[in-house]
Amino acid sequence: MGSRSTSKQTGQEHEFVQCLLHHDSQNSSSFSQVIYTASHNSSSYFSVLNSRLQNLRFQSPDTPKPLVILTPVEEPQVQTAIKCSQIHGLQIRIRSGGHDFEALSSVSQYPFFILDSINFKSVSVDAEEKTAWVGAGVTLGELYYAVTQVKDTLAFPGGYYPSVGCGGFISGGGYGPLVRKHGLAADNVLDAVLVDAGARILDRKSMGEDLFWAIRGGGLGPALE
Repeated sequence: MGSRSTSKQTGQEHEFVQCLLHHDSQNSSSFSQVIYTASHNSSSYFSVLNSRLQNLRFQSPDTPKPLVILTPVEEPQVQTAIKCSQIHGLQIRIRSGGHDFEALSSVSQYPFFILDSINFKSVSVDAEEKTAWVGAGVTLGELYYAVTQVKDTLAFPGGYYPSVGCGGFISGGGYGPLVRKHGLAADNVLDAVLVDAGARILDRKSMGEDLFWAIRGGGLGPALE
């Protein structure tokens, strides 16, 4: 039974990776550089898997492991990953900073892959408008630093821990020390860009107010900014 299960997972891994590589021509960056599997690049795979796994209990050999880890660098790669996951029946786990201590971003009881947003690191601060576009893979510490580099009298109502990812923090509501004065982090979000289940790239206008409301506290999907 164990051998049959392992063989099936290996087949799913191969088919999923081939699906990604088949769409390589549609992306300006190569998928081969952002795909990690235990069967092909074992040391890199486990290094990426454990790099932001905050609860060490889930590093045990008995913990279900993703068939593939993706660290996309551009939006079309996220779209392709969603399409291929639907074709081959894989669940998606989205990882921003990895600070969910129940490992919801890195563990599943069903065949799955991790979409790690670590490469979405852009921060663009507009001091006059007092706004910023922030990539889903940016940590709170990186955001605080970027804001103060532009203007040291500005701040963002985030949390205490600098290694928490902005994507997961904001989509979970975002409680922090400034909540009584400035509300939750999610209350201060003016717009967002994400990839939905149909692999469409949406902003606030195109996603509609219901979905925009839901992503500010309802949990992280494939958010980009």
